[in-house]
Amino acid sequence: MEKLPLTVALISYNEEDRIGAVLSSIHDIASEIVVIDSGSTDKTTEIAEKFGAKVFIEEWKGYKDQKNSALEKCSQDWILFLDCDEVVSQDLKKSIIDAVQNPSADGYFINRKTVYLGKVLKYAFQPDWKLRLVKRSSNPRWEGGNVHEYLVINGKTSKINGDLLHYSYRDIYDHFMKVVNYSKLSAEDMYRRGKKFNFINLVINPISAFLKEFLLKKGFLDGIRGFIVAVSTTFYTFLKYIFLWEKKIGEK
Repeated sequence: MEKLPLTVALISYNEEDRIGAVLSSIHDIASEIVVIDSGSTDKTTEIAEKFGAKVFIEEWKGYKDQKNSALEKCSQDWILFLDCDEVVSQDLKKSIIDAVQNPSADGYFINRKTVYLGKVLKYAFQPDWKLRLVKRSSNPRWEGGNVHEYLVINGKTSKINGDLLHYSYRDIYDHFMKVVNYSKLSAEDMYRRGKKFNFINLVINPISAFLKEFLLKKGFLDGIRGFIVAVSTTFYTFLKYIFLWEKKIGEK
């Protein structure tokens, strides 16, 4: 297959058990792979280089800045940004090929579906549209905070078919450890923005988060996995307000 004028960009740190599957799913159509690694101590960079990736070792700067550093090093007309736990499905690959060869927009949103404990979730975490495929000429850049960074461009956007399979958690322990970490980072972002702690938010918002994920999004149809996701969302919401409160009392 002839390769596309496409760069696949990733950031990594100790992803030897996952990065191979990610690159294997897309390397045959990408003319360039750029990996910004923040000092992996495993075989992450070695695996990436086997796929022909250009690997740059850089000190960790935060998600947004690390990803912007990757964008700066992309040379192809189109850029597909992936995380090291995201695998391009065959249907999505076909859509990417069509979008690059016959573009109707400057950037495309792709829907992620989480693969959780060996099963694709059909309702929990859905929908999860992310802007990931963009023209380099559209001035793509990552904006936002430490944890909820997002890609923006100057130009028209659309959606493409096919799922980006998100292997976000290795197991339940990994899941909830990430919940703790992300909630702390989120609280730090809120604190920097001047967000004030409110006890009402601590009580109401976690309950709302559970009801939204489990009932409104029909997470219950994913069975026990959907219930675990709803509980983790509740826990995340509760923790970020607790961490924000901790920041507040630390001012005294």
